[in-house]
Amino acid sequence: MSTLLPTSTRVHDTENQNASQQHRRDAGSLFVLKSKGSWIHCGYHLTTSIVSPSLLSLPYALTFLGWKAGIFCLVIGAFVSFYSFNLMSLVLEHHAYLGNRHLLYRDMARDILGPRWGRYFVGPIQFAVCYNNEVLCALLGGQCMKAIYLLSNPNGNMKLYEFVVIFGCFMLMLAQMPSFHSLRHINLVSSVMCLSYSACATAASIYIGNSSNAPEKDYSLKGDTTNRLFGIFNAIPIIATTYGSGIIPEIQATLAPPVKGKMLKSLCVCFVVVLFSFFTVAISGYWAFGNQAEGLIFSSFVDNNKPLAPKWLIYMPNICTIAQLTANGVEYLQPTNVILEQIFGDPEIPEFSPRNVIPRLISRSLAVITATTIAAMLPFFGDMNSLIGAFGYMPLDFIFPMIFFNMTFKPSKRSSIFWLNVIIVIAFSALAAMATISTVRQIVLDAKTYQLFADL
Repeated sequence: MSTLLPTSTRVHDTENQNASQQHRRDAGSLFVLKSKGSWIHCGYHLTTSIVSPSLLSLPYALTFLGWKAGIFCLVIGAFVSFYSFNLMSLVLEHHAYLGNRHLLYRDMARDILGPRWGRYFVGPIQFAVCYNNEVLCALLGGQCMKAIYLLSNPNGNMKLYEFVVIFGCFMLMLAQMPSFHSLRHINLVSSVMCLSYSACATAASIYIGNSSNAPEKDYSLKGDTTNRLFGIFNAIPIIATTYGSGIIPEIQATLAPPVKGKMLKSLCVCFVVVLFSFFTVAISGYWAFGNQAEGLIFSSFVDNNKPLAPKWLIYMPNICTIAQLTANGVEYLQPTNVILEQIFGDPEIPEFSPRNVIPRLISRSLAVITATTIAAMLPFFGDMNSLIGAFGYMPLDFIFPMIFFNMTFKPSKRSSIFWLNVIIVIAFSALAAMATISTVRQIVLDAKTYQLFADL
């Protein structure tokens, strides 16, 4: 596929000139999306965005699918996501060569599909995905803190929303990092944390599965035919959300020109971590707990406040998850930061002048405080995560990249790549529609249990 891209010694100058023109007119691009990173830095950003604690829900997704269908969906998800991200990077490289480097997903959609698609569809969906991730990080961070608290103090009376607020304070501090590129070292640590909590979760599942306290292993699908069918379409957006990113153009924007070929190396680094963490956690968790696996696999490690594994093996993954969640939450705040800088920033004066620093501090703080408040008020937000996974991650990561590629490079309708892209678009569009219906149904069923500031 790389042969579709022309080569030229002018690529570097063209991209630098285009980036400079964009920066002069756009404070968001100038201050947040600095194109200074190497391919390994980009690999760190990719790993943090994809290998997030949502992978801890994979054993739960397998309870709706069973062994064969579950492993099949994991394999297909890995293949399609890698393929899709690579296609998108090729499209971005091509436009950069032509002198129109896209730094934002909505700008890419605007130039390829038309202005209305970027402004009224892609832009709002990406914002919903990213801000949903902010809320979810605050909620999961609070849950992990509470799990550690109850393990050390079973009779403690602190509520979940208190831990959510504490975690929000950590995100509030990191949210002041000036640019996406400035997160590169934080995201390196985040990548190590991903591997650490995946390894610990796998070890704990194996330990519990082989212990005398192991729950009875039942791998049958629960419920009648209707519930099983809806269960399948509940599991699909969970897997799509886990493999999804939603911010590939913004991540590629951090690469220093010329960008050609760098993103593929970054993807390879990322997917080494993806394959290790996703498959080990999913298979070991489902093997140990069967159809009793909880929505967050850590919850299965404790039964009636009694740990089923050594305490250190439960403390460690929770601590690593908290550390990784702060990095993940701040990374997904970057598209929001771009919007805030475009509204409040002035590209004509220095980035760290009081005129730019004060609005930046206030606006970013309000964005984090709002997300933390939503997470504390609505701890059942996991249901909404499935919904946003269905109509958010699927289009952004599994539908639009194929459309962009076919519209940009116009491969022959007799070629295999054209029809492969068409088949993926049709299949994932149908899955997204059915998964949306299924998740809305689940929200309606769960609505009677919803309570503000619930202590779950």
